[in-house]
Amino acid sequence: MKAIRIHQFGGPEVLKLEELPELMPGPGQVLVRVRAAGVNPVDAYIRSGTYAIKPALPYTPGHDAAGLVEAIGAGVSGPRVGDRVYTAGTLSGAYAELALCEASQLYPLPERVSFAQGAALGVPYATAYRALFQRAGARPGETVLVHGATGGVGSAAVQLARAAGLTVIGTGSSEKGRRLVAEQGADQVLDHSASGYLQLIPELTGGRGVDVILEMLADVNLGQDLTLLAPGGRVVVIGSRGTVEINPRDAMSRDAAILGMVLFNTPEAERRAIHAALRAGLANGTLRPVIREELPLTEAARAHELVMAPGACGKIVLIS
Repeated sequence: MKAIRIHQFGGPEVLKLEELPELMPGPGQVLVRVRAAGVNPVDAYIRSGTYAIKPALPYTPGHDAAGLVEAIGAGVSGPRVGDRVYTAGTLSGAYAELALCEASQLYPLPERVSFAQGAALGVPYATAYRALFQRAGARPGETVLVHGATGGVGSAAVQLARAAGLTVIGTGSSEKGRRLVAEQGADQVLDHSASGYLQLIPELTGGRGVDVILEMLADVNLGQDLTLLAPGGRVVVIGSRGTVEINPRDAMSRDAAILGMVLFNTPEAERRAIHAALRAGLANGTLRPVIREELPLTEAARAHELVMAPGACGKIVLIS
């Protein structure tokens, strides 16, 4: 089988397409014929060697995939050969023609959802759901600000928040991106490349501020985020590329909370709850992953360049 392999940490050029032996599932495992693999920023961080988690070399990158069940190991009940599934993690890596998974890492993929869309679910939608509901405790009627609402996590957050009855303010840097945010259901869309754009928040919220902020770039925005919160507001830090200085009094005066999260810390019971909710949203059509570009496995290096470039509009997937 063909798979992307990384033999040393570094830039996108370390992603190499190789021929590997076929995989076989052991007890409790399932082999998936990958039709699409999701490309996430965390894949690039791990590849570069700068992430806290460093896999043993060599390895095949990728957590998210969608495809068909190819074979089933002993003791597995539930999935059957030929079933359409998406993965939330793999044992062998998703950037490949075949991926070995624990049975618990697989979820049914409805016929109405394409394989490319299925590959966009695992990290982005689970991150957005955990940030909104399990960390921030967002409730119907509250207002959420989604910084960077054009990317995979941002667009997922807009869809999830709207489906749950929240008022959504999303930001994007390009006209195309802001149009995408509006199409996903945001009530208000702001240009985060414009000077002073956050000064519009008090007007949009009747002077009260927002209840929840999903922050993708905390090293740039966190200090100002705290000044935008309503009493009891919460900021969930999803991404940061450096340090930041804040004024603690901005949090104190609002009884505000700054909540960090890393998806890989999710307890098992909460992980099951996330994917139960995602399956319901896929089935009723409220969740619709947005695909920016589909690339072949041979262009994995280009996919990593694109996923880290500013101005993302939807999800990048690799097709095998």
